[in-house]
Amino acid sequence: MPWRVGPADRAAGVRPDPYRVWLSEVMLQQTTVAAVRDYFRRFTDLWPTVADLAAAEDGRVMAEWAGLGYYARARNLLKCARAVVADHGGVFPDTRAALLTLPGIGPYTASAISAIAFDRPEVVVDGNVERVMARLFDIHTPLPAAKPELTEKAALLTPDSRPGDYAQAVMDLGATICTPRSPACGICPWRDPCAARVAGTAAVLPRKTPKKAKPVRHGVAYIARRADGALLLERREERGLLGGTLGWPGSDWVPVDQPMPDAPPPVAGDWRKLPAEALHTFTHFHLRLTVFCTDAIPTQYRRDTDVPSAALRPGQQGFVAPQDFRPSDLPTVMRKAFDLARGALENEGRNPL
Repeated sequence: MPWRVGPADRAAGVRPDPYRVWLSEVMLQQTTVAAVRDYFRRFTDLWPTVADLAAAEDGRVMAEWAGLGYYARARNLLKCARAVVADHGGVFPDTRAALLTLPGIGPYTASAISAIAFDRPEVVVDGNVERVMARLFDIHTPLPAAKPELTEKAALLTPDSRPGDYAQAVMDLGATICTPRSPACGICPWRDPCAARVAGTAAVLPRKTPKKAKPVRHGVAYIARRADGALLLERREERGLLGGTLGWPGSDWVPVDQPMPDAPPPVAGDWRKLPAEALHTFTHFHLRLTVFCTDAIPTQYRRDTDVPSAALRPGQQGFVAPQDFRPSDLPTVMRKAFDLARGALENEGRNPL
């Protein structure tokens, strides 16, 4: 993994970079290693140090984060980097208590940074560790109620020597051997002391409280292209879901059993409703987005608001020239809406977006 220090470097006394540990841990929250690798490499190529990230333009960081989800993490990433530079001279504090004072760093992340970057014997418990502990001790209390008990068991095993290596080893054990389905008990280094293996319950642990069905919401998005190819974009307000990201003007998202929100088009034009909806699932709800598009806005319209997409401020709309727009800068749901509009224009024989 690109954020890890290799065995040879460790043997030579090289310590993990707290910046890279912090960045990887924030990215890995609610996200798989496979999804994070390329984002991590791109971020560290663009901003090799916490000072570089602190000096970055907000819109550029949000654009590079697009597609990774949970956008509050990106906003907190900038706040934390700037706090480290402003309050700690660009050096991450080396204790869990001090790390917890930084924006966006919670108990898990503080423990992980403290253990991995500074070798402090903190208890690091992510989803993989919870699964390993539940099986090792054959704990049947369902999650999330089991979290305190699983953390207590993990604390019993956390060593004073090389706690960072130990924390990463247990997380890797859960990710590669003690997997959610079909755990490879035969090759597990903790095979003999594992109480769930002896009891034959490993495959059903950890137990989880059944989740409620996700509600469905709906809303409207407007995609406008000017005759010269510029697209009308907005940067969402920093608070709330998708806060600070680029997107298309539109309505609020309301429960599907309520009428579609009243949201007039942002500019006058020949608006067409697309036959398909942009469908997306967030953590707590499903979204059905009705998409309207137009591709004949006069070239003189709103030229005074033309800006590069990265320069759009929260709450601001503006036309963005084709050379300043990348679909990859959009969060996934907005990219889905864009793809629908592009496909519809191509099917109608018009110039594609």
